[in-house]
Amino acid sequence: MDMKEYNLIIYLFQFLNYSCTTEANISLKHITMYCLFSSLSMLTVFLNLLVIISISHFKQLQTPTNMLIHSLAVADLLVGAVVIPFEAVKLIDVCWDVGKNFCVVFQLIVYSIILSSLGHLVLIAIDRYIAVCEPMLYHQKVTVGKTVLCICIVWTGAASYNIILICYNNQGQFSNGQCVSDITLECGVFDLIVTFIVPCSVIISLYLKIFKVATGQVRAIKSGFAVATMGTYNRRVGKTSQYKAANTLSIVVVVYLLCWIPYYICLLVNRNGESNAVTFFTWILYCNSSVNPLIYALFYGWFKKSARHILTLNIFKQSSSYYNLMSDKS
Repeated sequence: MDMKEYNLIIYLFQFLNYSCTTEANISLKHITMYCLFSSLSMLTVFLNLLVIISISHFKQLQTPTNMLIHSLAVADLLVGAVVIPFEAVKLIDVCWDVGKNFCVVFQLIVYSIILSSLGHLVLIAIDRYIAVCEPMLYHQKVTVGKTVLCICIVWTGAASYNIILICYNNQGQFSNGQCVSDITLECGVFDLIVTFIVPCSVIISLYLKIFKVATGQVRAIKSGFAVATMGTYNRRVGKTSQYKAANTLSIVVVVYLLCWIPYYICLLVNRNGESNAVTFFTWILYCNSSVNPLIYALFYGWFKKSARHILTLNIFKQSSSYYNLMSDKS
């Protein structure tokens, strides 16, 4: 007898006014999919946990810019811990069997995390703009306290916006046992402007100004207009580090937008979110949550060093939080 696959027709929600039929398939295909999504979930949580622990533990890393990276990592960790597992179950098992209320709450969580991630990228762009274009005023305008306040506003704003949108649009509908998202054309256009066009325009315009200023500074240095004194040398080193940080974070922004733009275009074309293209680009967007720590690992020396201290349990040593991660030796 062939035991490779076992099919069972299940009638769900018989106590309600509708029923949903699904096939509980125990096959190599489904086992492989569960293993794949479980691995993606654990990898996303693990990598972002390294970022969170690094910035939380090491005092030297607790700068305004890194506070934004820390909060963005929290959003990415939530994607790995909450969103990916439930979306995987939805994708594999088809029928959503946990009820309408959880359907609404789940969609609120998903859209709030996605919108907050975009909000963090706007804050990062503003932070880099001030650091590169107004370096003398950076420490006056940008502090840890102000940054934490902005982070709270982003999280609160993302949740509040999606609560209003879901209540007004009756989003998070529970149809035939499936948790579906349906949005009216008016709400779709409004959502497009608020959560896509405006933030993306701000991000792109700020980074264009950043690279314009950075290019001008590099040309000035190469042309010999900078006097080789110790003071100007230190300022030049500071500017170089700011440019490198801007370049690294611009990669984070570009990668996110490359994942975000196709997703949003497909979502506008298929407003109920029911298409293979929407599903594909949704998962590309989720996979982006595991990419950011890899970008930090490639371009940030401090992240490599902090990750090594964490994995070797050196963070449990006394005074480990005061390690110098910016020097060549640490």
